[in-house]
Amino acid sequence: MACANGPYVNKNWTPHVTNEIKTLIERIDTLETRLAYQDDTIETLNQTITAQWKQIDVLTRQLARLNERLQEAEANAPGHANERPPHY
Repeated sequence: MACANGPYVNKNWTPHVTNEIKTLIERIDTLETRLAYQDDTIETLNQTITAQWKQIDVLTRQLARLNERLQEAEANAPGHANERPPHY
């Protein structure tokens, strides 16, 4: 229905309805703000997880190499591992 104040003016609106709309707008603004912060937090956490995953991968490879070296050293060591030293 068109009128002098514009096509969407409803004369049945009361201050109560206007206050409800303002409250809803404030709630939406608050939710949008929280969502923006959560998006930022998720991105930061994702970057942290990616960096930690890379570090875990490097450390896993280093541990595997050290384990191989230890096994080689034990295999090349003189005497048996359960053998008592000569000073017993």
